[in-house]
Amino acid sequence: MKSAQTICANFPSGFNVFPILVKREGFFAIIADAQFVFSLDSMSFETPDGTTKLNAAVVYVHGDPGENGKLQALLELKAIPYVNSGPLASALSFDKWYCNQFLRAFGIEVADSVKLKRRDFVNESLILEKLGLPVFVKPSDSGSSFGISKVKSADQLLPALQLAFGEGDEVVIESFLDGTEVTCGVYRGRNSIVALPLTEIASENEFFDYDAKYHGKSQEITPARISDSLREKVQQRAKYIYDLLGLRAVARIDFMLVNDTPYVIEVNTTPGFSPASIVPQMIACSGMTLREFWEEVVEVELQ
Repeated sequence: MKSAQTICANFPSGFNVFPILVKREGFFAIIADAQFVFSLDSMSFETPDGTTKLNAAVVYVHGDPGENGKLQALLELKAIPYVNSGPLASALSFDKWYCNQFLRAFGIEVADSVKLKRRDFVNESLILEKLGLPVFVKPSDSGSSFGISKVKSADQLLPALQLAFGEGDEVVIESFLDGTEVTCGVYRGRNSIVALPLTEIASENEFFDYDAKYHGKSQEITPARISDSLREKVQQRAKYIYDLLGLRAVARIDFMLVNDTPYVIEVNTTPGFSPASIVPQMIACSGMTLREFWEEVVEVELQ
């Protein structure tokens, strides 16, 4: 909701913009603090002033069902144009394990990992023999760092798995990468794919978890304190991944720099856009306003 508010406040002129709240019990258009039922059949909603039909969309649901491509698939079925990456690119990027295996096949460095399904037998000794300690335990398909744990000892592994399985049916266990964490925003500009200035993430917590992301428990330093040559290397890698995955609009690709080698941690097709989020910081550092940014994105993606 905070991301949506920021986007609505900085959207290009010439559009009637309103947020649609996505809830399990239904979809609701919000106008002046009032909620109106949004029909998925007609892709419209009724107010006392008449019927408003959806002409185009920006999907900004972090996690399921937005970041994984479900809403994009619905919009395609309804022939409604939208700004975001498509269903396949969104689903692939959202699943951490499948995305990393895809990237590894193209020679991109990622952490070693093990994937588990809910009913799999857990051989703790074999997992730790392969990956060592510490490891990260993550739901394979969850957003906003929900359910992630850093495991430092063998006795912490099962509780971490239980926490991660609370968010989904598949879990990834990844080897620890010891280095500097940076992230790169990427979008399709008018003339080419554009990499925004890098942000360095120095979390006060064990890692960049939900608390660090949303409650100020991290330092986000833009531009990142790395050499120009390494910055260029990361930006080129980020643009290559963006193109390789077939992404659209804005994405954010997280890296861990280990001995000047960028390892991909995660690809985010719906990166946070609240006032506290990283991508707006990158845009400001680049010299653009948020409105100028969305003007370019909308022009390119909805042309």
